[in-house]
Parts: sequence; structure tokens; C-alpha cells
Amino acid sequence: MDKKKDITKEYSNGEVTIVWKPDLCIHSERCFHGLPEVFNPKARPWIDAKGADSQRIAAQVKKCPSGALSYYFNEEGPAAEEPEADGKGHLVEVLPNGPLMVHGLITVKHPDGNLTRKETKTAFCRCGASGNKPFCDGSHRKVGFEG
Repeated sequence: MDKKKDITKEYSNGEVTIVWKPDLCIHSERCFHGLPEVFNPKARPWIDAKGADSQRIAAQVKKCPSGALSYYFNEEGPAAEEPEADGKGHLVEVLPNGPLMVHGLITVKHPDGNLTRKETKTAFCRCGASGNKPFCDGSHRKVGFEG
């Protein structure tokens, strides 16, 4: 498996910084449907951290199902996200009509032996249509997956 370059972009309003990792995005669209004044996929850059107050931004970013979006308050600096888990660092969640979401630090071993370390949230394909298997790329919506 080819190793992708891990891209991370940050957008700040001076108080809070939004962190975006596009390779993790499953295009659930929760960000821009929930807070379009900050997340606008038609604009460049598509994130405007000055579009809403920091508390609203933090609340919306927490709704990102893939972990592609995260945030930190600048005064505190970046911190490792606490896993939403069973005390051992793992939680597996089946999202209706969507991916299998694994919360916590995991390592994925690919058929070719390469290892990929994933932190906080990882979305795994359940529909079989992803072009980025074993990870979800949002294809379940295009194929009408139900499950």
C-alpha cells in the first residue's frame, strides 16, 4: 500500500485553533451543515475560524465523526484527545447506514505488512464501496448503503 502524506492544516481565530486532517475526512458534511459561517466547502480556504465564537466552533468540531476535525484552545496548546472508550482506550461504534467507527489509539496492519497508526477516531468501510479500503471515504451515501 502506498503511504499517503499526512496533511494537517490549522486555522485560528486567536483563541481557538481548528485542526483539519483531510485524509481522515469521510465527507459526512456535519461541519458545514452545522456551522456554515465557519465551514464553507466552496470558499478557499474552506475554514474561516473567525466566522463564529470559539465555543460554537468547539461544539461543532466535536460532532465530526471521523476525527478529521479537532481543535484546541490556544492558551492551553494542543493536547492529546481523551479517547471515548471503555477505560482501555477503545470503543467500536456502528454508525447507522455508515462506517464502523473505532475510537482510541489503534494500529492497522495492511495485507502488504505496512502498519498505519490511527489516533482518536478511525472510520472503517462497511459497505464495500470505499476507494480507500479498509477506511471509509463516504461512498456509502453514493451506493445507498443501509445497515
